[in-house]
Amino acid sequence: MKAENSTSYNYNRIEFWGATVIYVLSIFLLISNAVRNDMNPDMLYQFGERNYQLSYMQNYLVPKTAVYTFLYLAYILLTLYVIPNLIKRNNLAIHIILSVIIFLILGFIMGIADTWLKAYEMNEYQSLNEFYNEIFKTRMLLTFWMMFLFAMYNVIKYFGIYLLSNEHALQEKYKGLTREAIIVFILWMISFFLTLVSGAPQEIVLGYAIIIPFGIGLYWYSMHKLIPSVLNLTKRKFLVYAWKVFQILFLTALPFALIMLPMVDRGEAVAAFLLINACIQMFVTAPISWFVFKYKMSNQSELTTLRQALGHSTANLDLLKSQINPHFLFNSLNTLYGTALQENADRTSEGIQKLGDMMRFMLEENVQDKISLNREIDYIKNYISLQKLRTQESPNITIQTNIEDEVNNLSITPMLLIPFIENAFKHGISLREPSHIKISLHIEDGNIFFDVYNSIHTKHGDDPEKNNTGIGLNNVKQRLQLFYPNKHELIIRENSKEFFIHLTIQLTNA
Repeated sequence: MKAENSTSYNYNRIEFWGATVIYVLSIFLLISNAVRNDMNPDMLYQFGERNYQLSYMQNYLVPKTAVYTFLYLAYILLTLYVIPNLIKRNNLAIHIILSVIIFLILGFIMGIADTWLKAYEMNEYQSLNEFYNEIFKTRMLLTFWMMFLFAMYNVIKYFGIYLLSNEHALQEKYKGLTREAIIVFILWMISFFLTLVSGAPQEIVLGYAIIIPFGIGLYWYSMHKLIPSVLNLTKRKFLVYAWKVFQILFLTALPFALIMLPMVDRGEAVAAFLLINACIQMFVTAPISWFVFKYKMSNQSELTTLRQALGHSTANLDLLKSQINPHFLFNSLNTLYGTALQENADRTSEGIQKLGDMMRFMLEENVQDKISLNREIDYIKNYISLQKLRTQESPNITIQTNIEDEVNNLSITPMLLIPFIENAFKHGISLREPSHIKISLHIEDGNIFFDVYNSIHTKHGDDPEKNNTGIGLNNVKQRLQLFYPNKHELIIRENSKEFFIHLTIQLTNA
């Protein structure tokens, strides 16, 4: 509602300045003509034909100025005060009466002005009262016509404001509705209104009433239904689309003919009108719809590519920030140091080698868009082996893995799986309480099925990871959506004692 009120206020402000400029220019032209003694040729003829002396000041400038001035003031008062209150339903009866009074005063002033502007007609009536009665009757009828037109104008205006102000809500409800469709519909309403007001010929009115709305509907249907339905074809896409348009025109010809027959007496005129409509839709609307759709597809493709590139860069940057857990590295180094003191260098060298392989993977292969799934699994195994070195002296910690070795030629975006495993070791291991982690990785028919279960422990106050969330989980969700849209399923479950994730990805060959 606030957006609608703001839009209405801005539109009223535009109307105010537009009406003011028109009023000032009109008065300026009247005064300019008076200074140059540039009389209206038609008035000179009418007054001269009846041997009636014409005074530019009395018979033109003053009455025209009075009419223009009150018309301007009435428009401003109605537009800025009366109509907004009627829309808000504030004191409806009072403002309806006020609007009627304004138009009656306007009619009265125009009638007085006409007694001077059309003074040359006075001699054609038998009495002065008859002359005045005809003048005021004509002007009052015109006033009621102006009331109707002003009401229609405001209906169109506020309906357009409503559409533009509620654009997003309407688009959510009607998925095919676009801003350009709303604007085109508003422009059609305004142009059709002006056509009716101007007294245009019947053929033009019918054109505005039928051809243009039909074109708008055909354009919308082509953009959202017809053209997308032929994109999967390998050839002759445009011809198939044009044939579908022709079928629509053929099927709608009879209903249009039945609608037009009461308005147009001659069957030949109806046939000519339908032929004109078909030509316009086939050779104007249909090609324009096709080229606009292709242009939008091209722009959308470029935009999607740019978004993917940006998302890829952002995701990689976030990944580089999150993939190396300092806490884990410190624990690993302490473990290696303790191991070296307890025994010979075999286990220590094994741990260092695995850590080196992991670091090499992160520095060399992690920057690629796709890598072999074998390399990703090797990294995961090295990570788990290194974690086991840290936890194998704790009998309360259980780590189970079931990871397949043979994965054929499949490829995957690097570092998609490891954040879930890092998260499991980060939050699922406690050296003080019983802990468990279970990791399963299974490949079947080009799909990877990945499950991670882990226990959950409350962090102690001195734990540096207490306030940290899962390692890279938001990042990996973003990357899954970016690189595997509609080709993955991620399920995350959590209770007070256990955390579980299930991930399925449809992979491709390397």
